[in-house]
Amino acid sequence: MPRKGHIAKRETSTDPVYGSTLVTKFVNSMMYEGKKSTAQSIFYQSMKNLEQKGGDEALKLFKKAVENCKPLLEVKTRRVVAPIIRFRLK
Repeated sequence: MPRKGHIAKRETSTDPVYGSTLVTKFVNSMMYEGKKSTAQSIFYQSMKNLEQKGGDEALKLFKKAVENCKPLLEVKTRRVVAPIIRFRLK
């Protein structure tokens, strides 16, 4: 929490090949020891393989895979007396 005031959120830049921020975030999370070009080359090669095997657009299949990995419900933990109970958010 800074004392000088509010810090504006930075927006992630779009991917140069697919033009998607989701791809940029995935490459950044896949990156190891600051090797972004290596992570990008691995990702783009896997997308080419996915497009050849999947038969559909690679970006569409990637977004569908990310949606399948997400949890269906958001759960928040609350401490009520002794046990910790998880509540669903609506």
